[in-house]
Amino acid sequence: MTSQARLKSFLSWDLSKKRSVDEYGVSRILSSPSGPLEAPADGDMTEELPLYRSYKRRWYGLCALMLLNLIASWCWLTFAPISNSVAAFYHLSSESPVNWLATVILFGYGLGSVPCAFILNRRGVKTSMLISAILLVVGNWIRVAGAKCNGGKGSFGVLMLGQIIIGFGQPFALNAPSYFSDMWFTSNSRISANALASLSNPLGGAIGQLVSPILVTKPNQFPDMILYVAIIGTVVCLPSLFVPARPPLPPCPSSATPKFAFNKSARLLLYNRRFVIVFILFSVLVGFFNSFSSLINQIMEPYGYTSDDAGIDGAVMILAGLVFSAIISPILDRSHNFLLAIRIQIPVISICYICLIFTQTKSRQLAGPYVVSGVLGAASFSLLPVALEWVQEQVFPVSPELTSSILWIGGNFLGGIFILIMDALKAPPNEGDPPGNMTRSLIFQAVVAAAVIPLPFMLGNREQTRNRRVELDAEMGRPCPRPRPRPNVDDEDLLEV
Repeated sequence: MTSQARLKSFLSWDLSKKRSVDEYGVSRILSSPSGPLEAPADGDMTEELPLYRSYKRRWYGLCALMLLNLIASWCWLTFAPISNSVAAFYHLSSESPVNWLATVILFGYGLGSVPCAFILNRRGVKTSMLISAILLVVGNWIRVAGAKCNGGKGSFGVLMLGQIIIGFGQPFALNAPSYFSDMWFTSNSRISANALASLSNPLGGAIGQLVSPILVTKPNQFPDMILYVAIIGTVVCLPSLFVPARPPLPPCPSSATPKFAFNKSARLLLYNRRFVIVFILFSVLVGFFNSFSSLINQIMEPYGYTSDDAGIDGAVMILAGLVFSAIISPILDRSHNFLLAIRIQIPVISICYICLIFTQTKSRQLAGPYVVSGVLGAASFSLLPVALEWVQEQVFPVSPELTSSILWIGGNFLGGIFILIMDALKAPPNEGDPPGNMTRSLIFQAVVAAAVIPLPFMLGNREQTRNRRVELDAEMGRPCPRPRPRPNVDDEDLLEV
């Protein structure tokens, strides 16, 4: 029997049993990670404990995870909108070394994702968040040293070291939302939870795009800005110390279902056609979003746009994405039309990358860049949580930390590669119209983005793309003749059966 057949057999067996919710709950509660529990003599667990419970404390953990992702992205895009000021402060001959400050984080992310997947699988989300917090704090203060050492002249090498450490710490936060939402949230709220945690990462990028040009109007103001970011980063990492490791009871049957072993999960993903297609789509589009966000100042600057214009453009892209995601995520949580959303979002994203070729003009008009960036952000950001959760629905019960880690590795690795390619395609400072333009880079970006448009239509039809976790929760959550347990009115936790 193939790995795919065994996966189908597992789910078919679990659903074909048609056990009552009470029986299913007894089997999960008796194997609870908090320790074995004795069932009453009559076997009626509903009189003693609720079967599934959604805890209010999950929102604290989600907020702590959001803060980690926010500061990690802020550190990544600290330098993108002020690349010319950074080059002037360190007396660099060009802005290409400044591009590496963003690129090393993307490559460091890929290297850090390998141990991150094992940490999430073996030690859980709390340990992963603590590691991320430690690395982010250490990396930020090394950056401060790189900006203030040598009598205030700074050291670009020390600054780069801080960026590398931040890159290692980023995956321990960004790869965790799928795992966290699977453990703490039900099928009717996972998209929203994943969106809040995952999209706080680009929100940090938006803050960086806006704040950096405001704080650095002259090169000598650069060290103080790095210090302010380090102080803020240290403060926002503190809540991670108090995140609970896991809920005492699972929120729903799919959360309680044992996941496949790590090695078995990896083999299943390798031969799963839908996962491979989503991996290509996710890697390419996240990679281009990362590269465009990192190079936005250099794309706009040759046409006479200022650092403030570029920072606002990046912020518009990110904030539009956050607003649209806040609207669409709850709708998808209820309708579960994930595949339809993917098939709409990906062509829109690709068309936006084509339009970017024509938006920068010597007239310095801002409507074109801002509108296209807003649409690009709305489509890209709403795609992130949908893709992460939909692919987990397809491969359930594969470990969610493995699927999200592989997808994010692809996106960040290609992001680094795309930055290098687009920088190499940049016109020389004394050539082109205008000199130093990145038109060839934008054409490369548009061609590759257009090439992936057919892929979402190869994912299969509704019958072939079952939402496995949603089906399991619906099957095990059907009303049964036995009376529902009465919630404890003295408990602040919410009960969901």
